[in-house]
Amino acid sequence: MRLRDEIPPIPAPRRIFCNRTLNLRATAAIGFDMDYTLVHYKVHEWEQRAYQYGLEGLRARGVRIAGMTYDQNVAMVGLVIDVERGNLIKANRFGFVKRAMHGTAPLEFEPQRTAYERVIVDLAEKRWVFVNTLFGMSEACMFMQLVDRLDRGEPIFESHDAPKPLSYPQLYDLVRSSIDAAHMEGRLKAEIVADPSRFVELDDDLLPALRDLRAAGKKLLLITNSEWSYTNAMMQHSFGRLLPDGTPWSSLFDLVIVGARKPAFFTERMPAFEVIDEEGKLLPANGPLEIGKRYLGGHAALVERSLGLRGEDILYVGDHVFADVNVSKSVNRWRTGLILRDLEPELDALEGFKAEQAELSRLMAEKEALEHCFSVLRIRLQRLDQHYGDVPASDPSRLRSEMRELRTELVALDERISPLAKKSSELHHPHWGLLMRTGNDKSHLARQIERHADIYTSRVSNFLYVTPFVYLRSPRGSLPHDSGPDGGV
Repeated sequence: MRLRDEIPPIPAPRRIFCNRTLNLRATAAIGFDMDYTLVHYKVHEWEQRAYQYGLEGLRARGVRIAGMTYDQNVAMVGLVIDVERGNLIKANRFGFVKRAMHGTAPLEFEPQRTAYERVIVDLAEKRWVFVNTLFGMSEACMFMQLVDRLDRGEPIFESHDAPKPLSYPQLYDLVRSSIDAAHMEGRLKAEIVADPSRFVELDDDLLPALRDLRAAGKKLLLITNSEWSYTNAMMQHSFGRLLPDGTPWSSLFDLVIVGARKPAFFTERMPAFEVIDEEGKLLPANGPLEIGKRYLGGHAALVERSLGLRGEDILYVGDHVFADVNVSKSVNRWRTGLILRDLEPELDALEGFKAEQAELSRLMAEKEALEHCFSVLRIRLQRLDQHYGDVPASDPSRLRSEMRELRTELVALDERISPLAKKSSELHHPHWGLLMRTGNDKSHLARQIERHADIYTSRVSNFLYVTPFVYLRSPRGSLPHDSGPDGGV
């Protein structure tokens, strides 16, 4: 047997998907975010605690929080909060709303159509808040629950002297400021540092993936918004157990930059400071950044100048569509990779539905063929009844009879299609469905990823599977006219 025959195919959940062709062999440096990129958290545990700290922030602002608990099923990544209407929505790639919840209750078809038939989701407008990372789950849950309370006429504040009535935007501002305060105060991070095994999901493939990249000549960069003390604790927990005694985790990277303040890191010129000891003591850094050292602040242009590279030579990988991927590409022309951990269960769900999807596609093709026949017979009957056009010699009663047969067959087909279509719509999430699709169309999240990320994958360690020598090619884009009636090109 040839050696090549022993190489197994890459499992679908561990593949790297390509929007724009990327030659990893020619990439000189790869930068990584830390939170939810190199360090993945146990989402439910993390968000539940973030939610609890957010509740404390609400209580400090006088909000009644009795009975509120975190519900991980309310939201998922890729949804959009409609601050004006108190809704959580899922839009397609064109910005049309396809599914919605008001508070925690799904909107029925007619109310949804009334609310959004003339509305296009534009993320540049303040009305819309994109839940584009796992950090946003607790915020969305909290807002939707308070919308329910406001609609039921329950008092939002403990004091009767509190300002009222509240609007949905004011309610959202309360939630956002409480969640932001929970992160700024650092209590959640202190809790994680004290017991990282409770919150961090370890990945033993990550270290060999990074070593492969570095041994192949790539300069590796860590660029994170987290401060030094937290970064040091998380990276030590993730990598220290795998490294030889006395080997610092920072030795895995050519440059370590903490407190980066992304997205400003890519758009502004901020000063850099060298982190000179484990306690985080700082000294001003003058001139280029030095390989092997640790810094706070700085900016993307300084990284390029220090490494002697252009933007197109650097791949930056993170989990935030805007702060990590959009800005680094649009401003600095860095190549971009997005980490989307929820892609793994989605791909598993699609794999498990593959046989049923094939049957659903076959039935839909059969339905389209029958609908076409029905329409042709109908137009013939119309022409006969109204005495115009070229009509093959036909008996109206026979036309009507065959149309009745076709209608009966179509009703029977719909009864077979309906349960499969329902099951397809509930893959990954019982209400919102798949991350990357709304029905047969791409979701708004998929469109953002398509626009801004050159590649996307579920975790950094997936580079282990493709190797540092991969030439990632984007697939030929599909268009409606690519397939003929028989499914062939």
